[in-house]
Amino acid sequence: MFNINLISVGKLKEEYLRAASSEYCKRLQAFCNLKIIELDEARLSDKPSEKEIQNALETEAKNILKHCSGFIIPMCIEGKQLKSEALSRKIDDIAVSGKSEISFVIGSSYGLSDTVKKAADLKLSMSEMTFPHQLARIMLLEQIYRAFMISSGKSYHK
Repeated sequence: MFNINLISVGKLKEEYLRAASSEYCKRLQAFCNLKIIELDEARLSDKPSEKEIQNALETEAKNILKHCSGFIIPMCIEGKQLKSEALSRKIDDIAVSGKSEISFVIGSSYGLSDTVKKAADLKLSMSEMTFPHQLARIMLLEQIYRAFMISSGKSYHK
């Protein structure tokens, strides 16, 4: 069975978001082995300097990359935007290429370091709009589920 890792800096704090995450995890069991890895955000001062932010992102990057394997897809604003059908085809293509694992990465509120972005096989963006990182995780889980439903010919995505 295909393996999906969702590596996220930060934890889901709200119960309704944890419930949504749990629901998509349950639905995805039919299609893949899903592993959600929650990593701690690096601590920053109340008004961090750019250098402090960059150092924090590099600290987070070391921890992120320890957990990445297979085809690496960080979520970042400069990434490529795909329609749901194209994401479904991409996941299928990755599976056909012989890789049995995808690692999706969601960074902290300051994003991801260039170190993580350079390790990417594909940089992906949900939108040009900005979303809370906790909500982005739910949106990504939904899109992964939608991608598998499209691949299996189910009508969920309509």
